[in-house]
Amino acid sequence: MKKAEEVKQLNERFDGRPAPDVLSWFLDAWRGRIALASSMGPEDQVLTDMILKIDCNARIFTIDTGRLFPETYSLIDRTNLHYGVRLEVCFPQHAPVEDYVKQHGVNGFYESVTLRKACCRVRKIEPLVRTLSTLDVWICGLRREQSVTRTGVQTVEWDTAHGLIKLNPLAYWSETDVWDYLRSHNVPYSGLHRQGYPSVGCQPCTRTVKPGEDVRAGRWWWENPEHRECGLHLNQ
Repeated sequence: MKKAEEVKQLNERFDGRPAPDVLSWFLDAWRGRIALASSMGPEDQVLTDMILKIDCNARIFTIDTGRLFPETYSLIDRTNLHYGVRLEVCFPQHAPVEDYVKQHGVNGFYESVTLRKACCRVRKIEPLVRTLSTLDVWICGLRREQSVTRTGVQTVEWDTAHGLIKLNPLAYWSETDVWDYLRSHNVPYSGLHRQGYPSVGCQPCTRTVKPGEDVRAGRWWWENPEHRECGLHLNQ
């Protein structure tokens, strides 16, 4: 069966199903070849809680770009302690990062969309792609209502850029759903969310969100909304 047809059938089967049910089936079916790529955001913390309750040995990784908030590093430690696990922390290769800084400066990403995407590529996408090469399924915390770039997100998708299945168990969740789960299950989350940062990435590229803005408006705020992705989720 071709991958496109397989993914279509999987999406018809699981689209809109409860997230724990979806995760349980996929974690069993792709055991050893499936992982959550966590940004340590609210959605990924929800998924971390669900996944570890299903399989305490499931693989969960996060990417340290070298420009994260101190609160994000603290959350990694708090999550490890809370669940008794050790999240996998992936790092970019140092040579491309050094070359970028030599050519464009430490904060060259403010100068253009091209340079910002180049920074994302060497700091974030490269370690992600390297890690995804060991997987058949990657679990993401994407939700349809997060931004204009994510309104078409489905529960099961084929990631053509990376050649594997992308699983979005929270595709239809609202922000209220996410926060209700975090609080009712006592899930660790970043204190930055109480300070006006609903979506947190690298520190230089994240600001607080104004009333009425979407939850990702604080990410790369100097760019047009349709450009506000790092390149991880642009193949759909």
